[in-house]
Amino acid sequence: MFPGQGAQYIGMGRDFYEKEETARNIFDKAGKITGLDIATICFEENDKLSVTEYTQIAMLTVETAILKVLEEREIRPHTAAGLSLGEYGAIVASGVMRAEDAFAIVRRRGVYMQEAVPTGGSMAAILGLESGVIEEVCAQTPGIVTIANYNCPGQIVISGQEKAVVRAVEALMEKGAKRIVPLNVSGPFHSQLLSGAGERLRKDLDKVQLAEEFIPYVANLTADYVTSTQDIRSLLERQISSPVKWQQSVERMLADGVDTFVEIGPGRTLCGFVKKIDRKARVVNIDKYEDLAKALEVLADA
Repeated sequence: MFPGQGAQYIGMGRDFYEKEETARNIFDKAGKITGLDIATICFEENDKLSVTEYTQIAMLTVETAILKVLEEREIRPHTAAGLSLGEYGAIVASGVMRAEDAFAIVRRRGVYMQEAVPTGGSMAAILGLESGVIEEVCAQTPGIVTIANYNCPGQIVISGQEKAVVRAVEALMEKGAKRIVPLNVSGPFHSQLLSGAGERLRKDLDKVQLAEEFIPYVANLTADYVTSTQDIRSLLERQISSPVKWQQSVERMLADGVDTFVEIGPGRTLCGFVKKIDRKARVVNIDKYEDLAKALEVLADA
């Protein structure tokens, strides 16, 4: 599993970079492809890491660096999934897209999303309400406001025009939401307001060669396995402006017998979501280098 934007922090990936040549090579490769000093963006205090066009490529670089260290130790997944931006980590893990191509695409994705952000957009996490109630309120609220993320039971994110989000939040409080958390983001991600960014990205995706044989991964848009290249470009284009069905994705994998979930990258947000979806699921996160030995031990028994 690969986390998305919001999990980043200054210093992420630094210990892998310092201790593993494989990780350093990934940082160097991503830097050459994008023209950015990604190590500096990730490791040193700066304002760029919280800006979408830099956050996304930095996150994917860290996730890929850790992934390649695992692959070097003969650890490979039966399936993969990622939340929002993290879907590109899953795509690299699946083998359907080369890391080099993913770096180039994600760099452009971040730029396009940053440039597409309209003034007056916002997002908010809704805690303690059923998805059906939230969907109904969004549908009845004037303006553009929709569900952006189905994270786990009791946690759903809405996104859209600022005034519409405020109206929806007021209505959801009246419906009994336990808590509402405004998100510190630079735009209304995963709403139709970002559809222009998806259209721009599609032109770049059409130029990328995809492998015909790859490990299945679960798409955010459908919460279903991607097993052929036929729909990948369309799924990634629409993903930018459509809800992330993370809870449904995890439920699908659980139903198919997946019992061990490994979160690769900053934080352990996805591990927390999985445990809220199924307390019996085995989860392990690999964020810092010290997590690696424990993860390998867990995976040896998986």
